[in-house]
Amino acid sequence: MIVWINGAFGAGKSTTARELIDLIPNSALFDPEVIGGALTRLLPAKRLAEAGDYQDLPIWRRLVIDTAAAMLTELGGTLVVPMTLLRQDYRDEIFGGLAARRIPVRHILLAPAETILRERIANREVPPDLPDGEIRVRQWSYDQIEPYRHALAAWLTADSHPIDTGALTPYETAVRIAEAVRDGDVPACDIVQTPEPGAETLAAGVLLFDEHDRVLLVDPTYKAGWEFPGGVVEPGEAPARGGMREVAEETGIQLDEVPSLLVVDWERPAPPGYGGLRLLFDGGRLGTGDAARLTLPGPELRAWRFVTEAEAADLLPPVRYERLRWALRARERGAALYLEAGIPVG
Repeated sequence: MIVWINGAFGAGKSTTARELIDLIPNSALFDPEVIGGALTRLLPAKRLAEAGDYQDLPIWRRLVIDTAAAMLTELGGTLVVPMTLLRQDYRDEIFGGLAARRIPVRHILLAPAETILRERIANREVPPDLPDGEIRVRQWSYDQIEPYRHALAAWLTADSHPIDTGALTPYETAVRIAEAVRDGDVPACDIVQTPEPGAETLAAGVLLFDEHDRVLLVDPTYKAGWEFPGGVVEPGEAPARGGMREVAEETGIQLDEVPSLLVVDWERPAPPGYGGLRLLFDGGRLGTGDAARLTLPGPELRAWRFVTEAEAADLLPPVRYERLRWALRARERGAALYLEAGIPVG
Protein backbone atom coordinates (compact mmCIF):
# COMPACT_ATOMS: atom_id res chain seq x y z
CA MET A 1 0.00 0.00 0.00
CA ILE A 2 1.05 3.58 -0.65
CA VAL A 3 0.05 6.58 1.46
CA TRP A 4 0.55 9.53 -0.89
CA ILE A 5 0.76 12.86 0.95
CA ASN A 6 -0.14 15.68 -1.41
CA GLY A 7 -0.38 19.42 -0.86
CA ALA A 8 1.09 22.76 -1.78
CA PHE A 9 4.64 23.74 -0.93
CA GLY A 10 4.60 24.74 2.72
CA ALA A 11 1.81 22.33 3.68
CA GLY A 12 4.21 20.19 5.75
CA LYS A 13 4.35 17.04 3.62
CA SER A 14 7.95 16.01 4.28
CA THR A 15 7.95 16.61 8.04
CA THR A 16 4.59 14.85 8.37
CA ALA A 17 5.84 11.88 6.33
CA ARG A 18 8.85 11.46 8.62
CA GLU A 19 6.53 11.38 11.63
CA LEU A 20 4.12 9.02 9.90
CA ILE A 21 6.57 6.20 9.27
CA ASP A 22 6.95 5.89 13.05
CA LEU A 23 3.19 5.47 13.43
CA ILE A 24 2.42 2.99 10.64
CA PRO A 25 3.99 -0.43 11.27
CA ASN A 26 6.36 -1.75 8.59
CA SER A 27 6.43 1.49 6.64
CA ALA A 28 9.19 3.27 4.75
CA LEU A 29 9.69 6.70 3.23
CA PHE A 30 10.01 7.27 -0.52
CA ASP A 31 10.66 10.85 -1.65
CA PRO A 32 10.27 11.21 -5.45
CA GLU A 33 12.30 14.44 -5.28
CA VAL A 34 15.35 12.19 -5.06
CA ILE A 35 14.59 10.93 -8.57
CA GLY A 36 14.14 14.49 -9.80
CA GLY A 37 17.52 15.44 -8.35
CA ALA A 38 19.18 12.42 -9.96
CA LEU A 39 17.73 13.30 -13.36
CA THR A 40 19.28 16.76 -13.19
CA ARG A 41 22.65 14.96 -13.14
CA LEU A 42 21.79 12.28 -15.70
CA LEU A 43 19.96 14.10 -18.48
CA PRO A 44 21.47 16.61 -20.91
CA ALA A 45 20.99 20.24 -19.96
CA LYS A 46 19.05 20.86 -23.17
CA ARG A 47 16.46 18.23 -22.28
CA LEU A 48 16.10 19.59 -18.77
CA ALA A 49 15.62 23.11 -20.12
CA GLU A 50 12.84 21.89 -22.44
CA ALA A 51 10.91 20.43 -19.51
CA GLY A 52 11.27 23.26 -17.02
CA ASP A 53 10.08 21.14 -14.08
CA TYR A 54 11.20 17.55 -13.59
CA GLN A 55 7.56 16.46 -13.16
CA ASP A 56 7.10 17.35 -16.84
CA LEU A 57 9.64 14.67 -17.77
CA PRO A 58 7.92 11.38 -18.73
CA ILE A 59 11.00 9.54 -17.43
CA TRP A 60 10.45 11.03 -13.95
CA ARG A 61 6.85 9.85 -13.81
CA ARG A 62 7.83 6.41 -15.06
CA LEU A 63 10.67 6.10 -12.56
CA VAL A 64 8.40 7.14 -9.69
CA ILE A 65 6.06 4.25 -10.56
CA ASP A 66 8.85 1.72 -11.07
CA THR A 67 10.79 2.76 -7.97
CA ALA A 68 7.74 2.67 -5.71
CA ALA A 69 6.80 -0.79 -7.02
CA ALA A 70 10.38 -2.05 -6.58
CA MET A 71 10.59 -0.70 -3.02
CA LEU A 72 7.34 -2.41 -2.06
CA THR A 73 8.55 -5.65 -3.59
CA GLU A 74 11.77 -5.37 -1.60
CA LEU A 75 10.32 -4.11 1.69
CA GLY A 76 6.63 -4.97 1.72
CA GLY A 77 4.34 -3.07 4.07
CA THR A 78 3.47 0.56 3.42
CA LEU A 79 5.28 3.23 1.44
CA VAL A 80 4.80 6.85 2.55
CA VAL A 81 5.26 9.25 -0.36
CA PRO A 82 5.33 13.03 0.25
CA MET A 83 4.97 14.64 -3.17
CA THR A 84 3.00 17.53 -4.62
CA LEU A 85 0.85 16.52 -7.61
CA LEU A 86 -1.21 19.40 -9.00
CA ARG A 87 -1.77 18.21 -12.57
CA GLN A 88 -4.56 15.68 -12.80
CA ASP A 89 -3.08 13.98 -15.86
CA TYR A 90 0.18 13.38 -13.97
CA ARG A 91 -1.77 12.06 -10.98
CA ASP A 92 -3.69 9.76 -13.32
CA GLU A 93 -0.55 8.50 -15.00
CA ILE A 94 1.28 7.75 -11.74
CA PHE A 95 -1.65 6.36 -9.76
CA GLY A 96 -2.84 4.43 -12.80
CA GLY A 97 0.62 2.89 -13.24
CA LEU A 98 0.60 1.84 -9.59
CA ALA A 99 -2.93 0.46 -9.92
CA ALA A 100 -1.78 -1.61 -12.90
CA ARG A 101 0.67 -3.28 -10.52
CA ARG A 102 -2.16 -3.90 -8.04
CA ILE A 103 -0.76 -1.33 -5.59
CA PRO A 104 -3.54 0.55 -3.77
CA VAL A 105 -2.94 4.26 -3.15
CA ARG A 106 -4.43 6.19 -0.23
CA HIS A 107 -4.39 9.84 -1.30
CA ILE A 108 -4.05 12.39 1.54
CA LEU A 109 -4.22 16.15 0.98
CA LEU A 110 -2.68 18.51 3.53
CA ALA A 111 -4.75 21.67 3.13
CA PRO A 112 -3.97 24.60 5.42
CA ALA A 113 -5.41 28.00 4.57
CA GLU A 114 -3.57 29.98 1.90
CA THR A 115 -2.58 32.65 4.42
CA ILE A 116 -0.80 29.98 6.45
CA LEU A 117 0.94 28.64 3.34
CA ARG A 118 2.25 32.10 2.52
CA GLU A 119 3.43 32.60 6.08
CA ARG A 120 5.29 29.29 6.05
CA ILE A 121 6.93 30.09 2.73
CA ALA A 122 8.03 33.47 4.07
CA ASN A 123 9.63 31.80 7.11
CA ARG A 124 11.12 28.87 5.19
CA GLU A 125 14.83 28.28 5.69
CA VAL A 126 16.84 28.36 2.47
CA PRO A 127 20.31 26.77 2.12
CA PRO A 128 22.82 29.64 2.39
CA ASP A 129 25.10 28.24 -0.33
CA LEU A 130 22.56 28.85 -3.13
CA PRO A 131 23.30 31.99 -5.17
CA ASP A 132 20.24 34.20 -4.81
CA GLY A 133 18.67 31.09 -3.32
CA GLU A 134 16.37 32.81 -0.88
CA ILE A 135 14.74 34.95 -3.55
CA ARG A 136 14.50 32.16 -6.13
CA VAL A 137 13.26 29.43 -3.79
CA ARG A 138 10.68 31.62 -2.08
CA GLN A 139 9.40 33.08 -5.35
CA TRP A 140 9.17 29.62 -6.90
CA SER A 141 7.13 28.45 -3.90
CA TYR A 142 4.83 31.45 -4.17
CA ASP A 143 4.38 30.75 -7.89
CA GLN A 144 2.99 27.30 -7.08
CA ILE A 145 0.08 28.68 -5.06
CA GLU A 146 -1.97 29.57 -8.15
CA PRO A 147 -1.72 26.05 -9.70
CA TYR A 148 -2.58 24.63 -6.27
CA ARG A 149 -5.64 26.92 -6.04
CA HIS A 150 -6.73 25.84 -9.53
CA ALA A 151 -6.30 22.13 -8.67
CA LEU A 152 -8.35 22.59 -5.52
CA ALA A 153 -11.21 24.09 -7.51
CA ALA A 154 -11.00 21.56 -10.34
CA TRP A 155 -10.36 18.10 -8.89
CA LEU A 156 -8.02 17.79 -5.94
CA THR A 157 -10.43 17.79 -2.99
CA ALA A 158 -12.82 15.34 -4.67
CA ASP A 159 -9.97 12.93 -5.31
CA SER A 160 -8.33 12.89 -1.87
CA HIS A 161 -8.85 12.82 1.90
CA PRO A 162 -8.22 16.44 2.98
CA ILE A 163 -6.79 17.39 6.36
CA ASP A 164 -6.62 21.02 7.49
CA THR A 165 -3.15 21.28 9.01
CA GLY A 166 -3.33 24.98 9.85
CA ALA A 167 -3.53 24.38 13.61
CA LEU A 168 -1.72 21.02 13.70
CA THR A 169 1.90 20.10 14.27
CA PRO A 170 3.46 17.58 11.86
CA TYR A 171 3.13 14.89 14.54
CA GLU A 172 -0.54 15.67 15.12
CA THR A 173 -1.13 15.57 11.38
CA ALA A 174 0.64 12.21 11.15
CA VAL A 175 -1.56 10.84 13.94
CA ARG A 176 -4.67 11.94 12.03
CA ILE A 177 -3.41 10.25 8.86
CA ALA A 178 -2.45 7.02 10.64
CA GLU A 179 -5.86 6.82 12.31
CA ALA A 180 -7.72 7.55 9.07
CA VAL A 181 -5.78 4.88 7.17
CA ARG A 182 -6.17 2.34 10.00
CA ASP A 183 -9.93 2.94 10.36
CA GLY A 184 -10.58 2.75 6.63
CA ASP A 185 -11.61 6.40 6.32
CA VAL A 186 -9.23 6.78 3.37
CA PRO A 187 -10.28 4.32 0.64
CA ALA A 188 -7.96 3.27 -2.14
CA CYS A 189 -8.15 5.65 -5.10
CA ASP A 190 -10.94 4.69 -7.44
CA ILE A 191 -8.89 4.26 -10.59
CA VAL A 192 -9.00 1.49 -13.15
CA GLN A 193 -6.58 -1.38 -12.66
CA THR A 194 -5.33 -2.36 -16.09
CA PRO A 195 -2.49 -4.90 -15.86
CA GLU A 196 0.47 -4.00 -18.01
CA PRO A 197 0.88 -6.38 -20.96
CA GLY A 198 3.60 -8.99 -20.85
CA ALA A 199 3.68 -9.46 -24.64
CA GLU A 200 2.41 -7.89 -27.85
CA THR A 201 -1.29 -7.01 -27.75
CA LEU A 202 -4.11 -6.62 -30.26
CA ALA A 203 -6.27 -3.57 -29.59
CA ALA A 204 -9.39 -2.37 -31.39
CA GLY A 205 -10.70 1.19 -31.37
CA VAL A 206 -13.95 2.43 -32.87
CA LEU A 207 -14.42 5.90 -34.36
CA LEU A 208 -17.85 7.36 -33.68
CA PHE A 209 -19.01 10.60 -35.32
CA ASP A 210 -21.62 13.26 -34.64
CA GLU A 211 -23.80 14.99 -37.25
CA HIS A 212 -20.91 17.36 -38.05
CA ASP A 213 -18.50 14.45 -38.64
CA ARG A 214 -16.54 15.28 -35.53
CA VAL A 215 -14.97 12.22 -33.92
CA LEU A 216 -15.62 11.06 -30.35
CA LEU A 217 -12.63 11.00 -27.98
CA VAL A 218 -12.55 9.89 -24.35
CA ASP A 219 -10.18 10.93 -21.55
CA PRO A 220 -8.81 7.92 -19.62
CA THR A 221 -8.02 8.31 -15.93
CA TYR A 222 -5.16 5.82 -16.05
CA LYS A 223 -2.88 7.22 -18.76
CA ALA A 224 -1.92 10.51 -20.30
CA GLY A 225 -3.66 11.83 -23.39
CA TRP A 226 -7.09 11.30 -24.92
CA GLU A 227 -8.07 8.11 -26.69
CA PHE A 228 -10.65 6.51 -28.96
CA PRO A 229 -13.28 4.25 -27.41
CA GLY A 230 -11.84 0.75 -27.50
CA GLY A 231 -9.31 -1.47 -25.83
CA VAL A 232 -7.42 -4.74 -25.84
CA VAL A 233 -9.12 -7.63 -27.64
CA GLU A 234 -9.69 -10.65 -25.41
CA PRO A 235 -8.19 -14.06 -26.35
CA GLY A 236 -10.49 -15.80 -28.83
CA GLU A 237 -12.46 -12.61 -29.51
CA ALA A 238 -12.96 -11.19 -33.00
CA PRO A 239 -11.31 -7.71 -33.16
CA ALA A 240 -14.41 -5.90 -34.45
CA ARG A 241 -16.54 -7.56 -31.76
CA GLY A 242 -13.95 -6.57 -29.16
CA GLY A 243 -14.25 -2.96 -30.29
CA MET A 244 -18.03 -3.13 -30.05
CA ARG A 245 -17.79 -4.59 -26.55
CA GLU A 246 -15.41 -1.85 -25.43
CA VAL A 247 -17.67 0.87 -26.87
CA ALA A 248 -20.61 -0.52 -24.90
CA GLU A 249 -18.56 -0.80 -21.69
CA GLU A 250 -17.01 2.66 -22.00
CA THR A 251 -19.88 4.75 -23.37
CA GLY A 252 -23.07 2.74 -22.94
CA ILE A 253 -23.64 2.81 -26.73
CA GLN A 254 -24.69 -0.49 -28.31
CA LEU A 255 -23.66 -0.74 -31.96
CA ASP A 256 -26.19 -2.65 -34.05
CA GLU A 257 -23.85 -3.49 -36.92
CA VAL A 258 -20.28 -4.75 -37.05
CA PRO A 259 -18.12 -1.70 -37.89
CA SER A 260 -15.98 -1.65 -41.02
CA LEU A 261 -12.17 -1.62 -40.84
CA LEU A 262 -10.34 1.66 -41.47
CA VAL A 263 -6.74 1.13 -40.35
CA VAL A 264 -4.39 -1.63 -39.26
CA ASP A 265 -1.37 -0.08 -37.56
CA TRP A 266 1.66 -2.02 -36.32
CA GLU A 267 2.99 -0.32 -33.18
CA ARG A 268 6.66 -1.06 -32.67
CA PRO A 269 7.87 -2.18 -29.21
CA ALA A 270 9.09 0.72 -27.09
CA PRO A 271 10.27 -0.58 -23.70
CA PRO A 272 8.63 -0.99 -21.28
CA GLY A 273 5.78 -1.46 -23.82
CA TYR A 274 5.58 -4.44 -26.16
CA GLY A 275 3.67 -2.90 -29.06
CA GLY A 276 1.40 -4.94 -31.30
CA LEU A 277 -1.42 -4.41 -33.77
CA ARG A 278 -3.81 -1.47 -33.38
CA LEU A 279 -7.04 -1.55 -35.41
CA LEU A 280 -9.46 1.31 -35.96
CA PHE A 281 -13.01 0.68 -37.13
CA ASP A 282 -15.72 3.01 -38.45
CA GLY A 283 -18.65 2.97 -36.01
CA GLY A 284 -20.61 5.45 -38.10
CA ARG A 285 -22.55 8.56 -37.20
CA LEU A 286 -24.41 8.72 -33.90
CA GLY A 287 -27.86 10.19 -33.65
CA THR A 288 -28.57 13.09 -31.32
CA GLY A 289 -30.25 10.73 -28.89
CA ASP A 290 -27.23 8.43 -28.79
CA ALA A 291 -24.89 11.27 -27.88
CA ALA A 292 -27.25 12.38 -25.11
CA ARG A 293 -27.14 8.89 -23.59
CA LEU A 294 -23.35 8.71 -23.36
CA THR A 295 -22.29 7.43 -19.94
CA LEU A 296 -18.74 6.93 -18.72
CA PRO A 297 -17.38 4.52 -16.11
CA GLY A 298 -15.96 6.88 -13.47
CA PRO A 299 -12.89 4.84 -12.46
CA GLU A 300 -11.79 4.44 -16.10
CA LEU A 301 -12.86 7.49 -18.12
CA ARG A 302 -13.11 11.08 -16.97
CA ALA A 303 -14.68 12.89 -19.91
CA TRP A 304 -15.74 12.69 -23.56
CA ARG A 305 -16.04 15.18 -26.39
CA PHE A 306 -16.54 15.36 -30.15
CA VAL A 307 -13.63 17.07 -31.89
CA THR A 308 -12.47 18.07 -35.34
CA GLU A 309 -9.31 16.60 -36.81
CA ALA A 310 -7.44 19.81 -35.98
CA GLU A 311 -8.66 19.77 -32.37
CA ALA A 312 -7.65 16.12 -32.03
CA ALA A 313 -4.04 17.08 -32.77
CA ASP A 314 -3.91 18.97 -29.47
CA LEU A 315 -5.48 16.15 -27.44
CA LEU A 316 -4.07 12.90 -28.79
CA PRO A 317 -0.48 11.73 -28.35
CA PRO A 318 1.34 11.94 -31.71
CA VAL A 319 1.16 8.21 -32.51
CA ARG A 320 -2.60 8.11 -31.91
CA TYR A 321 -3.15 11.30 -33.87
CA GLU A 322 -1.35 9.86 -36.91
CA ARG A 323 -3.50 6.75 -36.62
CA LEU A 324 -6.63 8.91 -36.56
CA ARG A 325 -5.45 11.07 -39.44
CA TRP A 326 -4.98 8.10 -41.73
CA ALA A 327 -8.20 6.48 -40.54
CA LEU A 328 -10.09 9.60 -41.63
CA ARG A 329 -8.38 9.47 -45.01
CA ALA A 330 -9.35 5.80 -45.35
CA ARG A 331 -12.94 6.68 -44.47
CA GLU A 332 -13.00 9.35 -47.18
CA ARG A 333 -11.59 6.95 -49.78
CA GLY A 334 -13.63 3.93 -48.74
CA ALA A 335 -10.54 1.70 -48.52
CA ALA A 336 -8.68 0.44 -45.45
CA LEU A 337 -5.00 1.29 -44.94
CA TYR A 338 -2.11 -0.68 -43.50
CA LEU A 339 0.33 1.34 -41.37
CA GLU A 340 3.61 0.62 -39.68
CA ALA A 341 4.25 2.96 -36.73
CA GLY A 342 1.66 5.38 -38.12
CA ILE A 343 3.05 5.46 -41.69
CA PRO A 344 1.14 3.93 -44.64
CA VAL A 345 2.91 1.01 -46.30
CA GLY A 346 2.13 -0.70 -49.58
